[in-house]
Amino acid sequence: MKISIIVPAFNEEQFLGETLAQIKAAAGALANIGWGTELIVCDNNSTDRTAEIARAAGANVVFEPVNQISRARNSGAAAATGDWLVFVDADSHPSAGVFADMAKEIQSGNCIAGGATIRWDQKIPIIELLTPLVNLGFRWRRMLSGALIFIETAAFRNLGGFSNEAYGGEDVELARRLKHLARTTRKRFVILHRHPVVTSARRMRLYTARQQIGQFRLLYYIIFDPHHAIKDRDAARIWYDGRRW
Repeated sequence: MKISIIVPAFNEEQFLGETLAQIKAAAGALANIGWGTELIVCDNNSTDRTAEIARAAGANVVFEPVNQISRARNSGAAAATGDWLVFVDADSHPSAGVFADMAKEIQSGNCIAGGATIRWDQKIPIIELLTPLVNLGFRWRRMLSGALIFIETAAFRNLGGFSNEAYGGEDVELARRLKHLARTTRKRFVILHRHPVVTSARRMRLYTARQQIGQFRLLYYIIFDPHHAIKDRDAARIWYDGRRW
């Protein structure tokens, strides 16, 4: 078994080095059962040292000139040679525990894809309050978060990957199609929850309260009106304005 770990990255020199180190440490859980891994970073037209940092960490770096998260994920996947694809955001840190749980699902032979619940890297009152609700939503609705997505490569290619029309919520949109595929193939689509993936709360520090409300409005559109959310670049501008710290 070979696992391809794909990290899309746009101007992530501040976070990428630590993320890749954490991924390598977590991948020890896969090496322990004899599985191989490859690490791919998609440089999504960065203007900083993102690609340099990725190469120094031993990652295979691919370039996607169109600054769009779904295209970055797809370009990384196009270069992958693994039996399964694992997508990790450039500011998220999976643990050996969540990788071990993922491996058990893959080994079952009855799983087609999955995600995980999340935990923020800082204690900020409002998101501490909302996180249990967000995680409950992930599990109840079987929604995906870019912090960790794993999917059988054949299934990903069969679905055509992430929507190239998506500027935000590409993970949620993929989950909708995956749920249908899981029913068709009678395989499981799971959300792991024993080891939440640590992800950055930086946007809560970078943006004003009014701008943060805009993020929650975007979350509403992603869940209840996905066609609006994923096709409107302006609605997702906080993901493309280049601010990272």
